[in-house]
Amino acid sequence: MNSITVAGSLGKDCELKQLNNGDTIANFSIADNQGGRDKAAIFWNCTLYGKRAESLSQYLTKGQAVTVSGSVTEREWIDKEGNKRKNMDVRVNDIALQGGRRESAEPQFERRSPKPQQDAFDDSDIPF
Repeated sequence: MNSITVAGSLGKDCELKQLNNGDTIANFSIADNQGGRDKAAIFWNCTLYGKRAESLSQYLTKGQAVTVSGSVTEREWIDKEGNKRKNMDVRVNDIALQGGRRESAEPQFERRSPKPQQDAFDDSDIPF
């Protein structure tokens, strides 16, 4: 079974792309510091497909804490110097945004204090 779960913070804002067939994909990277501040972070390249990519792209911004699960794919390419390179990517099946709203996020809902309730009976007839 090819399955992975990664938790961390986005290294940069996601990039939303439209494929030739009309499908939408969101590409982003997650910095996983392996539980320690002194260790170098591992960056996982992640791809999210379809309507979820469209709807979540506005929230997938640099610094946002997320947890993703999906399958790992290996990608090979030749860099500018002619060296053969490999990369491990995560094809995201499930994603969860972690933590509350960040300071830079625009408020989405107006906070209102509850309305005082009207008294259910008339107390003007009470003699005291």
